[in-house]
Amino acid sequence: QHALSGGIRRYHVAPVLCQRAKVAMSHFEPNEYINYEKLEKNINIVRKRLDRPLTLSEKIVYGHLDDPAKQEIERGKTYLRLRPDRVAMQDATAQMAMLQFISSGLPKVAVPSTIHCDHLIEAQAGGEKDLRRAKDINQEVYNFLATAGAKYGVGFWKPGSGIIHQIILENYAYPGVMLIGTDSHTPNGGGLGGVCIGVGGADAVDVMAGIPWELKCPKVIGVKLTGKLSGWSSPKDVILKVAGILTVKGGTGAIIEYHGPGVDSISCTGMATICNMGAEIGATTSIFPYNARMKKYLGKTGRADIAALADEFQQHLVPDAGCQYDQVIEINLSELKPHINGPFTPDLAHPVSDIGAVAEKEGWPVDIRVGLIGSCTNSSYEDMGRSAAVAKQALAHGLKCKSKFTITPGSEQIRATIERDGYAQVLRDVGGLVLANACGPCIGQWDRKDIKKGEKNTIVTSYNRNFTGRNDANPETHAFVTSPEIVTALSIAGTLKFNPETDFLTGADGKKFKLEAPDADELPRLDFDPGQDTYQYPPKDGSGQRVDVSPTSQRLQLLEPFDKWDGKDLEDMLILIKVKGKCTTDHISAAGPWLKFRGHLDNISNNLLIGAINIENGKANSVRNALTQEFGPVPDTARYYKKMGVKWAVIGDENYGEGSSREHAALEPRHLGGRVIITKSFARIHETNLKKQGLLPLTFADPADYNKIHPVDKLSIVGLADFTPGKPLKCIIKHPNGSQETILLNHTFNESQIEWFQAGSALNRMKELQQKSS
Repeated sequence: QHALSGGIRRYHVAPVLCQRAKVAMSHFEPNEYINYEKLEKNINIVRKRLDRPLTLSEKIVYGHLDDPAKQEIERGKTYLRLRPDRVAMQDATAQMAMLQFISSGLPKVAVPSTIHCDHLIEAQAGGEKDLRRAKDINQEVYNFLATAGAKYGVGFWKPGSGIIHQIILENYAYPGVMLIGTDSHTPNGGGLGGVCIGVGGADAVDVMAGIPWELKCPKVIGVKLTGKLSGWSSPKDVILKVAGILTVKGGTGAIIEYHGPGVDSISCTGMATICNMGAEIGATTSIFPYNARMKKYLGKTGRADIAALADEFQQHLVPDAGCQYDQVIEINLSELKPHINGPFTPDLAHPVSDIGAVAEKEGWPVDIRVGLIGSCTNSSYEDMGRSAAVAKQALAHGLKCKSKFTITPGSEQIRATIERDGYAQVLRDVGGLVLANACGPCIGQWDRKDIKKGEKNTIVTSYNRNFTGRNDANPETHAFVTSPEIVTALSIAGTLKFNPETDFLTGADGKKFKLEAPDADELPRLDFDPGQDTYQYPPKDGSGQRVDVSPTSQRLQLLEPFDKWDGKDLEDMLILIKVKGKCTTDHISAAGPWLKFRGHLDNISNNLLIGAINIENGKANSVRNALTQEFGPVPDTARYYKKMGVKWAVIGDENYGEGSSREHAALEPRHLGGRVIITKSFARIHETNLKKQGLLPLTFADPADYNKIHPVDKLSIVGLADFTPGKPLKCIIKHPNGSQETILLNHTFNESQIEWFQAGSALNRMKELQQKSS
């Protein structure tokens, strides 16, 4: 109640404590200043309380505490109330975030916020044609986002601007910032020394509403880097190696903090690559300490004033000597070999030298159909330069790519600069197709024509994820993740059996040659070419702006509040599906063609869990309707239960909900009548998203109890009247033969999150507090 009455920070009165020098957070918000003095003050309060050295991530996280003097702080246990500096949203998630913000009834965002149009552009014919087509197809959505941004004070990056994370790195990230973004790869900003965290839209609404944002106090995993990268090894290989060590859930609940003498050998954009893909190991975020490479990048992107200010406060932008990590991994960069991870999971790590033999042994196709470089993970000037350096060598010997080859620039600035400096033409000459400045195939926005669905094939990418069907909706596509230069080399050779460190190619003249390790400038020697102006400033007063949502629209739908908890236990719930094995947010709420419905909750709910494997029959999108005994699609069965007034639950396996931050994976089950998701373990963002929408994410106290529940059982969750933090809930399993057994389920709800459940959702609770305060 205090947060909503006196605690809301309005956009025009963001932190204005007196500073030694007023430096704007970005060129686009000249009156919003970096507040290192507040960060310093909070750090000093917490350091005195804890009486120990602090890690870098602790400094930045605790430096953004709402109440540093009284906040309980215990890594991995307590919930922190934080005041992030800004919010960023990509267009697929911004639709639901802005619809929720509209529902909140607030007139304007309380912190600087931006919308970035990057997810809805399908790769088909090439950059300009694909962009024109996307603007036509998505006109209604783009208009909604542009007008909503204008009305509520949110900056709008138009389609063609580039990928959200690249634009953040170029314009908004800075050392010590706390930024939350409605995309799981928001940690990209850690390459500039910021704590940048991926969240769902409801979390973003909290921050935009000026309410303290809650985050479980992260543990800190230290990765000590020694030595120096050289040859074919790249920053991508660092995170591919870490992913192989920690697996897709090894970083859950922790911030990965890189440190050590090897850090200084990595470029700023290389550090961003490493932080970006930290999302694949479940980490809350990843971060590097402020150093000269960051200073150089800030200067080249027109932010030398921020670098100068960061120099003054550098002691707070690096870890304290003697700080303690919960776990330490050490990697000698001098010994690191090029890696390629996959297929079907980003933590299956292989040295490039071994992948050909492994593929033959496992029966994976060794011929590469398509090589794809770019994405938010690897589309920097340096990445494009190293790929072009490989391509030039092939061209000099009369060779082009044997595989199809695509290039995705990360931003309009990158596109314009690589065109000016000749990299784009070299990549075209070797056989490449330059796509739009957007996510494209990385998120399934790929109108792929070279294979039929169900055809077994291999692709290699410089992307971050390679879950089954993610890139092209074909479950038989074996996708491998590696660095852009390795993708380029493998695309020229056309096979996984090629090791560029040792193997030879045959030139057009019949002579054999070996590719030399690529070398390229970290940053352009001239200034970046900004390209076209694609930013829309929010007006000073947007109160008169109309935001239209047609009641007959198939793309947008205003939200209705979810029902409030009735105060009773959840009895005799049916099991919609018991999921077998890996279940990512791609399985729960598919992307690709479904992206067009991200602003229409009822329409997109038709993809609920269609990719999850039903343990009863081993099939996807085929579950038994317990009321009719007929098998049918998951969404149809859920809708039938909802129509009949029957509550239902989902049973999941390990790390349920890993992958994208998309909160549709939580909104959809809630919309279709789901009440409980019970798993062995959850991915962090998805667990929070479920709580925000009034669902109960619960975990087996004994993971073996997963085997006690069968798809034909009924479940009752009892003890909700005494629902308190830390106290397990009881689940009564009723079997069809009349027998029953009781198991315990754990949860991570704190007091305020229990209030979200009782109110029906976090948004409902916000409205209740608003009514009380007014």
